[in-house]
Amino acid sequence: MGSGGAGTADVVVAATGGETLLRAAAALGLAPAALAPAVSDPAYRVLAGGPDQAVLLRRQWTVEGLAEAVVLASSGMGPDTPAVLATAVGWGCQHVRDRPGRRGVVPVEPPAAGAALTERFLAAAALAATRVETAVSLARGTGEDRVKADGSPSLAADEAAHTAAVGVLGDLGVPVLSEERLDVSVDPDEPWIVLDPLDGTGNFRAGLPPWAFSAGLVQGGGAIAGVVVDLSSGRRWAGAEGAGARRDDVPISPRPGTTVVVPSAPGGGAVGVPATARRIRVTGCTAVEVCLVADGSAVAWHDLDRSGTHVHDVAGGLAVLAAAGGVALTADGGPLRLDPDTEALIRFAAAGTVEAAGELIAAVGRR
Repeated sequence: MGSGGAGTADVVVAATGGETLLRAAAALGLAPAALAPAVSDPAYRVLAGGPDQAVLLRRQWTVEGLAEAVVLASSGMGPDTPAVLATAVGWGCQHVRDRPGRRGVVPVEPPAAGAALTERFLAAAALAATRVETAVSLARGTGEDRVKADGSPSLAADEAAHTAAVGVLGDLGVPVLSEERLDVSVDPDEPWIVLDPLDGTGNFRAGLPPWAFSAGLVQGGGAIAGVVVDLSSGRRWAGAEGAGARRDDVPISPRPGTTVVVPSAPGGGAVGVPATARRIRVTGCTAVEVCLVADGSAVAWHDLDRSGTHVHDVAGGLAVLAAAGGVALTADGGPLRLDPDTEALIRFAAAGTVEAAGELIAAVGRR
C-alpha cells in the first residue's frame, strides 16, 4: 500500500459505509469487514478520495500526553495530505504520525493569523476540547463537590475544564465568557466566545453519558461558529456560518422525524409529549441535544415549559444547528438573539425548519 502526498485534486470524503467504504477498502487492500468498525468509531476516520486513494486514521495519545492522528494504512494519501491535516485539526491533534519508516511526524499548523475568525475559532475550539478531555479525567474524584445557586452540581473537573479551555481560546483575542466565571464586559455587536467547558456535570459525576465540551462564537446576537464534543464518546460536531456543519467529518442537516429532546422534566413534574412527537428523550446534556437536532437524530428540542437554559449551554449547538440549516425560535415565534449574559435564562424551540419549530411551539402551548 503506497503513501501519497498533498498533490491531489480529488474530492476526499469521510467514508460512512456503502460505496465509499467498499472503495476505501479496495484501495487499502483490506476486507470491507475489517474496515467497517472504524466507520462508526469516533476515534477512527476512513477517508476516501479518487481511485486508489484512501487512508485509515486513528486518534491516540503520545507518552507526553498530546493528541495525535496516526496513519494506520494508506494508499495515494499521506500525513501531509490536506484532508488528513484537516481531520487532525478537527480532532484537536498537534501532529500526524505516519507509519514507521515512512514520513515520520508532520506538525499540524493552526490557521494563519490573517485567516477568518470563524476558521481560527474552529481550530482553537477543537484543540481546547482536547485539553479539556485530559483535564476532566485527571480531575475526576478530586476536590470537593459543591452545589451552585441554581441547584446544579459543581466539581473540581468544572474548574479544570475551564482553565484548560480558556488557556487555548484566550489566544484568539476575543472576549471569552464561561459558565465558571463572572461575565466580562462585552460589546454585543462585536464577536465574543461563550463556553461551557463541561456541560452535563451531573452525568459526568454519575458516569452516565453524555457530557460535553461546548463553545460558540457569537456576533450580532447570532451564533456564527460552534464546536461541541461529547467527551464520553468522542463524537464531534462543528459548524460555521457559510461553511455548513459536520459530525465526525460527515456533513449533516436536520430531517423530519418524531423524536423530541428536552433538557429535563419541567420543575420536577411530568414530561409532556406534544402531538407532533412520538417519543421524548432526555439526555441531561443540552449542548449534545441541540446537536442531535442539527444532525437529524431528533426532529426538535425545546425548553418552553421549563424555566429556561443559559447561553453557554446552547451557543455551540445553536451555531452547529444554524450551519446545518436549522432554526431556533423564541416562545412567541420570533428569532432567538443571544446576549452576553451567562446568568439570564432563555427559552426557545430548535428544529429543522421554521414550520417545524412553530408546530412544536403551538403544541407545547396547547398542553
